[in-house]
Order: sequence, then C-alpha cells, then structure tokens
Amino acid sequence: MYAVIKTGGKQYRVVAGEKIKVERIPADVGSEITIDQVLMVGEGESVKIGTPVVSGATVKASVVSHGRHDKIKIFKMRRRKHYQKHQGHRQNYTEIRIEAISA
Repeated sequence: MYAVIKTGGKQYRVVAGEKIKVERIPADVGSEITIDQVLMVGEGESVKIGTPVVSGATVKASVVSHGRHDKIKIFKMRRRKHYQKHQGHRQNYTEIRIEAISA
C-alpha cells in the first residue's frame, strides 16, 4: 500500500517502512506524528484519489532526526558593472519514518 502525502508545500509518495526527509516539523525526536493531508491512496490496481484530500485517510510516522541539508552556493553577477554577490543557504529538514498508512 502506498500514499501521496502533502507536507511543507511538497508532495511525497510514501510506503510503510520508508524514511524520507521533509521540511522542518516542530516535533521531538522519537515522537509519533499523524499526517492527515493524504492526496491519494493506492493498493495494487485500486486507487483512491481525494478532492483534494482522501477523507478519513491518515499516515502515521515517527520522527527519526532533525538536520540541515548540504550548503548550496548562490552567485549573482552583472557584467561590466563591478557587481558580484556571494551567498549560501542550508535548508533545515526533519527525517521521518513512515509507520502505517490507513485509508
């Protein structure tokens, strides 16, 4: 069984037992969270699509860790104008493990 969930403005296809990195969720490490924004649930040939969410469907997950992604470098430059700008960014994330999907 798989599901498509929405969290942090992004959509993820998840399966039970899978670990994914999502946008930072304010929860303690080891705590259990419930994601109720389930857009689609599928099992084999049967697929349930929500409008926009599937009613009564939830995904239970546990928080594994918090961290920061690798640094990305941003460089802006205007030619012949003596303008250069260097910038870096590291995005925060929460790693979660999908425990169960209930439709």
